[in-house]
Amino acid sequence: MNSFQFLVALTASFGGLLFGYEVGVMNVVLVMDAFRIFFKFHNWNGDGLDEKGQPTKDKANMMYRDLKEADNKATLEGLITSSFVLGALCGALMATYLGEKYGRQRTIMIGACIFTCGAIIQGISARHWAMIAVGRLITGLSIGCNGVLCPTYISEVAPAKIRGTLSSCYQLMTTFGIIVAAVINSIVWYYTNVKPDGLGQTRNDIWKEVSNFEWRFALLFQVVPGLGLALLMCFLPKSPRWLCSKDRDEEAVEVLAKLNAASTSDELVQSELKAIQEDVAATRAAGSSSFGELFSPVIRRRTFITFLMQLFQQWTGINVIMYYQSQIYGEIGFTKFMSTVVLPIINNFVNFVSTFPGMWGIERLGRKTLLVIGSLMMMVFHISTWAFSTQTKNGKTWQYLAVASIFLMVFSFAWTWGPVPWVYQAEVFPLRVRVKGSAVGTVSNFLNNWIIAFVGPALMKAWSTKTFLLFAAACLLAWVYSQFYVIECKGVSIDEMDAKMAEVFILINILKLFT
Repeated sequence: MNSFQFLVALTASFGGLLFGYEVGVMNVVLVMDAFRIFFKFHNWNGDGLDEKGQPTKDKANMMYRDLKEADNKATLEGLITSSFVLGALCGALMATYLGEKYGRQRTIMIGACIFTCGAIIQGISARHWAMIAVGRLITGLSIGCNGVLCPTYISEVAPAKIRGTLSSCYQLMTTFGIIVAAVINSIVWYYTNVKPDGLGQTRNDIWKEVSNFEWRFALLFQVVPGLGLALLMCFLPKSPRWLCSKDRDEEAVEVLAKLNAASTSDELVQSELKAIQEDVAATRAAGSSSFGELFSPVIRRRTFITFLMQLFQQWTGINVIMYYQSQIYGEIGFTKFMSTVVLPIINNFVNFVSTFPGMWGIERLGRKTLLVIGSLMMMVFHISTWAFSTQTKNGKTWQYLAVASIFLMVFSFAWTWGPVPWVYQAEVFPLRVRVKGSAVGTVSNFLNNWIIAFVGPALMKAWSTKTFLLFAAACLLAWVYSQFYVIECKGVSIDEMDAKMAEVFILINILKLFT
């Protein structure tokens, strides 16, 4: 691997940074007082809370606003949060057409521009939930599209022996985006929500706005990574596989030469070009692809594996934690400062650092092994989080044990179920249906993400920390699926995947003859 290959993979992975920032920013924005009052999640009559979050009439001890929750708060919160994921679902479907017609590199660049437009709409939103929901839906279109194409693009420019490691850069940048959002916006929250103006002063209009700088800045800051990705993608090459599929072999060989830091006549470059040309020729001989082909006898197993893998990834409960973690910590009994600033930053740092073992293990331990280990670990820590949370009234020790279990659950996810589904779906499908197959996985991810994001607030309100038992049960099912249904594809060349999947299909049918 050379420095240019790494630079290409890293830059394309910035699509994950956009995803991560969007997830991380909403966790903090949802607990910003100005945001809650502006969109009428809460109202404020001027009362204050002390440092521990208890109501007080002593102005000297007032630290925070004492907001009163509206009846429709959970519904509005779910609508605004989940609209992003609904957009991502649509974006994943758009990626199939755009990625094949205009190429991976150009479509990723367009997606970054769409993300920027959505961020601007969010940041200048009027006082109605519909406008910010539309802005989040637009940013979701970008994330869904790039969620399909970024891992695919990376897999098509990376050497086979380190393809999994480089493809997991997308997940690494997602976790990095979450921690960047947490740090920046926690600082904003601290300076605008601790000892704000007006504490202890009676407000005749309880719905009157306060300064909206905090949440508008947080959402408009998304423009920076959006434009950054669009500009960086201008300097990256087109996928050599896509170029060959469009009969642009001369451009493809030049890209391969640049990726391998060699001349166009180099033996390695020519052998890679020949392999791609043969795969493209075989694809054309079989005719144009359709979504129906994903359910053909040879391909349907990998289609179901990919769909279910992304489904279980969401039902591990990771995004309920990432979207609503500040509210979860508050439910456990921590102060506003700890719940909004300290604990989310620690958790997001754990999420980021834990991705590195995954990048190591995905090639050494294999995709299937990581899924099996991760599902069991997450199940244990979900159960322990619930168990410890039932004892939090008996002392601080139980609160910290509950939070430690959440951190360990996030660790378990970040190095296993975090990167593996994205790597897996980018490498198991043949070229003719690769984008469509990857789109099925991404659609599954965002569909289930949307369900989780929408029902999450209602679940937490109705079941409190018992919700973790639901996710523990889902992790148990994920273990059964990983152990008995997933096929290992570690170290298999992307152009040899068809043969392996076909062998599995033939073996299954032979076994059926004797059962």
